[in-house]
Amino acid sequence: MAVDRSQTLHAAAALLTRKSTATMDEVAKAAGISRATLHRHFAGRDALVRALEDLGLRECEAALDRAGLDTGPAGDALRRLVAELEPAAPLLAFLNTENQLFEGEEQHAGWARVDARMVALFRRGQESGEFRIDLTPAWLCEALYGLIGSCAWAVQDGRVAAKDFSYMIAELLLGGARRSVEP
Repeated sequence: MAVDRSQTLHAAAALLTRKSTATMDEVAKAAGISRATLHRHFAGRDALVRALEDLGLRECEAALDRAGLDTGPAGDALRRLVAELEPAAPLLAFLNTENQLFEGEEQHAGWARVDARMVALFRRGQESGEFRIDLTPAWLCEALYGLIGSCAWAVQDGRVAAKDFSYMIAELLLGGARRSVEP
């Protein structure tokens, strides 16, 4: 039986998001494969985490492409982006909290590409007058990552309906990012 690498990685991320100390045996069980099969694909936890990072980056970049960030008002583009990122949310929740990915100087260059595209969206919203200018685009990008992770956990725990994912994130972020009209 062939192992679906993406499915295995998504199962691993869902488990590791809630239990960061999960063993490779637990990861294999969550993915529905044997430990030996898991080790044939990922030599150890470090290799698994790096594979999760690569998958997360591919999924983020694909979502950024599909969202059409340069089309229409920045707020609408942000809503499209959140909707496109939703399927990858549990994976992003794990990656956002995985310390080993942010240690040292060897951060994956893909994160810089993803961040630059998101920052450009927030900067465009500031330049058009849609978004507040007292919050940096980099901070708004980090806030978006945090909201995606928090909402992914809430959906996974059943505290939030999955159908509300995009709405809650976009409206909370935009409500805080939106430039208020002077009275």
